[in-house]
Amino acid sequence: MDKTGHWVYGADQTEVEDGATWAINPFSFIHGFIAWGEGEVLGEKMVPVSQPLPEMDAAPPNAKRGWETQVGMSLKCLDGEDEGLEARYTVTSVGGKRAVQALALAIAQQVDADASKPVPVVALKKEHYQHKSYGRIYTPVFEILKWIGMDGPTEEVVEEAPAAPTRRRRSAV
Repeated sequence: MDKTGHWVYGADQTEVEDGATWAINPFSFIHGFIAWGEGEVLGEKMVPVSQPLPEMDAAPPNAKRGWETQVGMSLKCLDGEDEGLEARYTVTSVGGKRAVQALALAIAQQVDADASKPVPVVALKKEHYQHKSYGRIYTPVFEILKWIGMDGPTEEVVEEAPAAPTRRRRSAV
């Protein structure tokens, strides 16, 4: 999500299509640290959430804020112009980390309820609040639309059985 509240991906900051749905891989959640310079990543160390946070050395020179904690996960677009695109979402902001943690909690609750469908299909939404110093601040929202299995969405396809050949009866005259 950029500073204007648009969901974007890639180095070119390509906007995500409105209305697209995304599947979150429940086994892809990561946490760790990142060090930013002037618009570039100077260092990053991420591990699965099942592992403890990595031990870190001193932050790289020119790191604006030293090492910052970061969380993230992988997601895949299910429809629209980005269908099939796989992306990694990582975030350091308080609002972003809360959104990822809320999503992880929802997945845990879903697994307890129905372990056969642990994958949330989400719409990428946003909220905002007014900060005293920085103005309007956007925060991500992962709106869960439905739950699917790890094999992806299943379509119940009902195929019509082929018509039985018709036979004509000859009548005896």
